[in-house]
Amino acid sequence: MLDIAAELHRWAVQGREFAVATVVSVTGSAPRQPGAALAVDRTGEAVGSVSGGCVEGAVYELCRQALDDGVTVRERFGFSDEDAFAAGLTCGGTIEVLVVPVRAGDPGRPVAAAALAAAAAGRPAALARVTHGPDELLGRGLVVDAAQHNAPLCSDMDDPSLQDGFHRAVAAHARAMLAAGRSGPVTVGADGSLCGRPVTLLVESSVPPPRMIVFGAVDFASALTRAAAFLGYRVTVCDARPVFATAARFPEADEIVVDWPHRYLATTEVDARTALCVLTHDPKFDVPLLKAALRLPVGYVGAMGSRRTHRDREAALREEGLTARELGRLHSPIGLDLGARTPEETALSIMAEIVAERHGGSGTRLTGARTPIHHEPGRPPNAAGVDIAAVNARPPSGG
Repeated sequence: MLDIAAELHRWAVQGREFAVATVVSVTGSAPRQPGAALAVDRTGEAVGSVSGGCVEGAVYELCRQALDDGVTVRERFGFSDEDAFAAGLTCGGTIEVLVVPVRAGDPGRPVAAAALAAAAAGRPAALARVTHGPDELLGRGLVVDAAQHNAPLCSDMDDPSLQDGFHRAVAAHARAMLAAGRSGPVTVGADGSLCGRPVTLLVESSVPPPRMIVFGAVDFASALTRAAAFLGYRVTVCDARPVFATAARFPEADEIVVDWPHRYLATTEVDARTALCVLTHDPKFDVPLLKAALRLPVGYVGAMGSRRTHRDREAALREEGLTARELGRLHSPIGLDLGARTPEETALSIMAEIVAERHGGSGTRLTGARTPIHHEPGRPPNAAGVDIAAVNARPPSGG
């Protein structure tokens, strides 16, 4: 639901009644992951998607029905060989969809409103809702923020069958997933333990966009900034040369910094989703910058340059004391082998590698491959028998 928070928050503020269908589980290949949502209001206006088109019509009708009768329902959709006209996923996977009405006076409306307000404002928050368990709890949930306190911001899980430990356990799980910027299912015992009567919830985390810091105000950086902004990154361009690091040259960047790269990196905030792209290919910038970058808990570190530049740079970093494990985190030459020539094609090559790294993709062709098209979040694609170690051992091309 939080993936369409801006529109739904506007509906909530306007006092509209609506129903939200959210993907709560996925098996096999499916076009959307848990958290993807479709919402329908009283007028029939719809926003969002749960399947990219395969089952939207059927889910739309479920939302209309939920608005009329006020009942939360869970429905499963999959490919049907028996009925070619049945609503199903042509990709062959299955999804479960939870449809929750959000009507005036419903106990769950304040919970939805709190989650939507936080997400629409860009504040870190997580919504946890029951997807499997006692029927009377289906769709109920709570909202937590990033603050270190035990009580949720809002909750409608006041069922007498639940003990206080359940609320604390759910809030703790939700806050942990929020801190990691992850969404997905969690299972908690109704008494708060791991072995009690199981209740499964979907935790949806809403976090600020991931950061990309591009070092080196060059033509390739301009194209990379545009590509990264298109993919939802908050982009900073950093260069020690003020004549090149200007807003006029990088209009899509969220921030322009004039400073020595390693000095700026030491003062700015990064996290496990941050991507660092070193495009300076100048040893006086690269070596001190990469020495610091490869010791930070960031998601991606890549450096531009020829293979000879890479060998020289790696030797210099070894002299600076970096270990083989630290050097193994470096993507250099940067990017996937796309045969790229122009700055724009090279930016595509770099972003393709970053997306593959972030989601566990192999970077191989889908044609003829045995890798899954839609990877489960956090799971590498070697479940289909692909030797990912061998794939990753291939020397990168730098575009």
